[in-house]
Amino acid sequence: MTDTTRPQRTFLQSLEAMAEEAPEAGLSLHNILDRLEERAFGAMLFILALPCAIPFLYGVPQVVSLPMMALTLQMLAGREEPWLPEKFGARMINKDGLKRTSGFGRKWFGWLEVISHPRLTFLTGKAMERVVALFLTAFCASILVPLPLTNSTPAIAVAIVAFGLMARDGILVLLGAILGSVWIGILLTGSTWIITSLKTMITG
Repeated sequence: MTDTTRPQRTFLQSLEAMAEEAPEAGLSLHNILDRLEERAFGAMLFILALPCAIPFLYGVPQVVSLPMMALTLQMLAGREEPWLPEKFGARMINKDGLKRTSGFGRKWFGWLEVISHPRLTFLTGKAMERVVALFLTAFCASILVPLPLTNSTPAIAVAIVAFGLMARDGILVLLGAILGSVWIGILLTGSTWIITSLKTMITG
């Protein structure tokens, strides 16, 4: 019988509990998503974005950025429920990585639980899902750029948008989209400047 007097865990509390209970070897991405019993795109993207947002956590962002893109492309295609291919879902995150991820989520994204509530809900509905997915795909792709700290900003943008989708909070979706778009602009501008400088050096 379910104890109805016990307060329901928030999303971040569930993530913290899962990290504490995980074996030392960690959990696969399939295990993580199944244990949290969250099947919405927003929930899955938020979970996967957290380790990518941690500065100086190398390796993990590259492990989970491709599954993130697989999810955003499914959103773009109009799929109703998220699904991870076996080769992505079998990827492991060890216990230490899970604890760092949940701790980072509480420290840097706990404010989202406090301020989020349904508003501008048209930005979180089906009609806008593909537009949002297009932005998210670009943000996830930029995580793969092989430069120091390039994973953190776009991953934070994805996390904010994803939390906004979960909470049906269009303000958060808009905030994350703006942050990620500014980042993409900076990245493209910087890349163009580097390429132009190299061409100048080579051609004299």
